[in-house]
Amino acid sequence: MFLSGIAPCLLYKVNVLFYIYVVLFIISACEARVQLPNNVFFKAVFAFGDSIVDQGNNNNITTLIKCNFQPYGKDFMGGMPTGRFSNGKTPADLIAEELGIKEFVSAYLDPNLKSEDIKTGVSFASGGCGYDPQTATIGAAIPLSTQLTQFKEYIVKLKGLVGEEEANYILKNSLFLVVAGSDDLANTYFTYGVRLKQDINSYTDLMVAEASKFLKELYKLGARKCCIFGIPPIGYLPSQRTLAGGINRVCVQEYNEAAQLANTKFSITFDSLSKKLPQSRLVLVDIYNPLLDLILNPQKYGFEEVEKGCCGTGKIEVTLLCNKFSGTCEDDTKYIFWDSYHPTEKAYRTIVDQIINKIINSFL
Repeated sequence: MFLSGIAPCLLYKVNVLFYIYVVLFIISACEARVQLPNNVFFKAVFAFGDSIVDQGNNNNITTLIKCNFQPYGKDFMGGMPTGRFSNGKTPADLIAEELGIKEFVSAYLDPNLKSEDIKTGVSFASGGCGYDPQTATIGAAIPLSTQLTQFKEYIVKLKGLVGEEEANYILKNSLFLVVAGSDDLANTYFTYGVRLKQDINSYTDLMVAEASKFLKELYKLGARKCCIFGIPPIGYLPSQRTLAGGINRVCVQEYNEAAQLANTKFSITFDSLSKKLPQSRLVLVDIYNPLLDLILNPQKYGFEEVEKGCCGTGKIEVTLLCNKFSGTCEDDTKYIFWDSYHPTEKAYRTIVDQIINKIINSFL
């Protein structure tokens, strides 16, 4: 009788303790990992652009540029391939996590998108997209113009959930990530032969003009805090080493110079544009140098392999070529690149750790 009477009591205490643990876990998971100044806060994170921040949108369109299969996502939530072009989280996820908004950013086209996801931001990005409209056409990706249309649809949904005043408040105080340009150069310009018709100076002018047009439209829809990722040193990507680096797969310096030229133009143009858009801040985030430092000094960050990706041979496999039959390296934490084009979660996290405070300070 005594034991039968105490059992429910113990069970109740266990349940209470478990509930407290779960609540504390949820709270801690949503706490900002960086110290935010008193006058800086973010209600949501939105992402536009290409595969670096495509959280699974390409799963729901007709394109060959997909990765909703193993081994993609092998380190994400128990090995779930979600359509993220990595072994784990993307920069959008990591930035949202660092800011204490949520653990990961969902894709806008996710059929299981929840109301809470809508309130705290989503990604409209599509693998294969670029500033040049031709880039999305080549890759059968969602162009930036359509991503804007989807964002308009999103705003209607948000207003339906929280009302117009709160929706406008959320948009005004959210962080907008724009990540594009690498596919324009690596694919459209250098691989698909646009270089035979147009010099790099005029092509980067086109990229800058299209990027500016996109940012102006984003501003009209309520975006005020925008972080635009610069183009990384694409000549060091394993796929570009293979395609254009010769038999020894050396770094393609011409590609890096093109990226630097575009970044210089972006910096000048966005700074000028930011001054013309009232109450806005357009911040160009330097990705080129942090990734370059990882590649040139891998041991400093705990990496060993810089010339190959973890998937397959690591020299050419990406999207459909990186699959369950390709095999993977033993330890992806030693690799900067997951496949021949996209970094590993560890590499992303290392870079985000370097840039997150610069992003926050840009909005002081």
